[in-house]
Amino acid sequence: METHCSPKGLRSVSCDLCCPRLTDTDRKRLWEKRYYCHEQPGSLPLLLTSAPSWEWACLPDIYALLKQWTYMNHQDALGLLHATFPDQEVRRTAIHWIDSMSDAELLDYLPQLVQALKYECYLDSPLVRFLMKRAICDLRITHYFFWLLKDGLKDSQFSIRYQYLLAALLCCCGKGLREEFDRQCCLVNTLAKLAQQVREAAPSSRQAILRDGLVDVKQFFSTNGSCRLPLSPSLLVKGIVPRDCSYFNSKAVPLKLSFQNVDALGKNIRVIFKCGDDLRQDMLTLQMIRIMNKIWVQKGLDMRMVIFRCFSTGRGRGMVEMIPNTETLRKIQVEHGVTGSFKDRPLAGGLQKHNPTEDEYEKAVENFIYSCAGCCVATYVLGICDRHNDNIMLKTTGHMFHIGFGRFLGHAQMFGNIKRDRAPFVFTSDMAYVINGGDKPSSRFHDFVDLCCQAYNLIRKHTHLFLNLLGLMLSCGIPELSDFEDLKCVYDALRPQDSEADATTYFTRLIESSLGSVATKLNFFIHNLAQMKFTGSDTRPVLSFAPRVHTLKTSGWIRDVFLCRREKVFNPSKGYTYIVKVQRESPCEVTYVQRTFEEFQELHDKLRLIFPSSHLPSFPSRFVIGRSRGKAMADRRKEELNGYIWHLIHSAPEVAECDLVYTFFHPLPRDEKAAGTNPAPKPADATWSRPIGKVGGAVKLSISYKNNKLFIMVMHIRGLQPLQDGNDPDPYVKIYLLPDPQKTTKRKTKVARKTCNPTYNEMLVYDGIPKGDLQQRELRLSVLSKESFWKNILLGEVCIKLRGLDLTQEKMGWFELGSSSQGTM
Repeated sequence: METHCSPKGLRSVSCDLCCPRLTDTDRKRLWEKRYYCHEQPGSLPLLLTSAPSWEWACLPDIYALLKQWTYMNHQDALGLLHATFPDQEVRRTAIHWIDSMSDAELLDYLPQLVQALKYECYLDSPLVRFLMKRAICDLRITHYFFWLLKDGLKDSQFSIRYQYLLAALLCCCGKGLREEFDRQCCLVNTLAKLAQQVREAAPSSRQAILRDGLVDVKQFFSTNGSCRLPLSPSLLVKGIVPRDCSYFNSKAVPLKLSFQNVDALGKNIRVIFKCGDDLRQDMLTLQMIRIMNKIWVQKGLDMRMVIFRCFSTGRGRGMVEMIPNTETLRKIQVEHGVTGSFKDRPLAGGLQKHNPTEDEYEKAVENFIYSCAGCCVATYVLGICDRHNDNIMLKTTGHMFHIGFGRFLGHAQMFGNIKRDRAPFVFTSDMAYVINGGDKPSSRFHDFVDLCCQAYNLIRKHTHLFLNLLGLMLSCGIPELSDFEDLKCVYDALRPQDSEADATTYFTRLIESSLGSVATKLNFFIHNLAQMKFTGSDTRPVLSFAPRVHTLKTSGWIRDVFLCRREKVFNPSKGYTYIVKVQRESPCEVTYVQRTFEEFQELHDKLRLIFPSSHLPSFPSRFVIGRSRGKAMADRRKEELNGYIWHLIHSAPEVAECDLVYTFFHPLPRDEKAAGTNPAPKPADATWSRPIGKVGGAVKLSISYKNNKLFIMVMHIRGLQPLQDGNDPDPYVKIYLLPDPQKTTKRKTKVARKTCNPTYNEMLVYDGIPKGDLQQRELRLSVLSKESFWKNILLGEVCIKLRGLDLTQEKMGWFELGSSSQGTM
């Protein structure tokens, strides 16, 4: 008797397709049940790989399956273009389904389709005709198709095929486009020659060689007028801007180039040109990130990702788009010293420098939370390694993004037998500091975790798409993508066999692991030391929180300073700021500036880099016993700092009148409020959660019921009260399913350490609960603080009557905590 191949069983088997693990028995059974699998259209590639043979005797059965198969979406149909399926009928059917793809989506998958040309048995094939037809109808497709074919000419095995296809494209595209492609190739060759000369020159002569070489680039534009850049047909340039061109002091010595935009209202177009680095891997990685971002946006989740262009124009050379108004994490961190990577405040300070008003800063933090979450998911899924603070960028608007993808799919750099990248992804305490608005977890951290898990689960639903795209690139010649073991890294990261709840728990643990990793910060610090040799010895120290340097000449002589008061602040973290009255040469010219103790400390530390300690006044100690942010401590520091700045401004002229001092006392945009009455402070997470009353906080739960099992996901708690001694609790959650006279239904979460806003994302399960019985039960949830020597302290509890919930669907929401209360969502 025939049995049905259930969708659930098929999905579990389909998971193994991505990294083939099916036994011969599995394949035989799957082929026997092939006509029961139409409910899963995407399973067709798996079924075809299970066919007993591709000899002529078996082809009627295979073709019959193809003819009867339900329509397959074009993303899944890409799987039929692998080398595994050389049969022309299979590939013709795949192209028939792929033909519904829009031009915009075709551009997303074009590199893979160009690679799939290698697997065609004949030059005149459905895939070739499909690509040629689309290229003739769309200029963007023509542009990128041309450059991908040009890159394929370097493939020793398939160069002849790509030559024929390139000739056909140029024959069809017309004289105007042929001349345009000639200009682009000429420009690329000119830039490649210049980049090679600069790279091979001695460091001391590189700048002169660059200037001389730019003459040839200028001559190119004098001869040809305008030219489109290979990065995009929309980038039309008419000249080079030599004063804005330079190079990076990295191993490949890439060029920083600035082109003059043909659009008179447009800004100059800045790109990086590399020679000596294979950019195909960067290009592929950015393609995967771009597709991830489109998946998120289509589902209504804008992760604020920075998507930039990168294109290989030949083996060992290519162009990368430069994003304006960005700095590396290293540059931001070393403004606080070479050990800045171990400190928590640099990123928050860097954002506040460029976003001085409260609204601007909150918007920048929001951008940071979303983009950081997207980067964590993308870099983990793709196994991106060699992450140091020079290939992680931060825009002044708060958007974070990664560059430099020389290692991916888990191919980490090794120090002996030790992996350089020890954490699952880069997420450090200074990033958490920006998210939390300080060094203690806040409800904004809950939002960050939820964003990560939501983004991760959306990508997991497209596991086959990413494995299909990467699988089609196995023959492209990228060393770190050469066999199915490399695909296994992505398969293992996406965990398609897990439920969404299990995946949420899993990624939450990854966030905790990354945040707790000391190796990442140590890696940053070692990179800081390695890069010190590239920093000129005559570089003068600057203040990290000041956007520009001010001098005695530009600001006017300072006659006197006086620290008049201290005020409590909440952004970027809770603490105290000190208001300094600055009297300049003119009696009526008085300004007020507000500075934190850490900023006074930074001024003193950087003055010590220039002047001997004997020339400087002594600075108050930063180490105190007790609460360093308390009111009494702030009052004491106010008096000490007042004495420090008075002695500083009356020091020897070379100290008192130096640029650091005048920059420190020059007003910043945030200082405009210092002279008046500040508005009531707003807590760091006021815009991210509803006000918490005196009931002891709230707990976020997800409750569902399926197959006689009650699932309770304990997600987050917000607004717990500190303990009587003023310290934060060590909270954990304990639940009972009442009535329970024997107390056999107790379930507990792990203990979170020293926080009023913990995150758990732990699943607690009750098995064997009949649906009728469930209506008579209620859930008692208690939040307690774990104590070592005393009885655990109750922080809040709630009782939830299950008969009031429709558990046919998942119920998710916040429940208020009290001393004894009925739960309402």
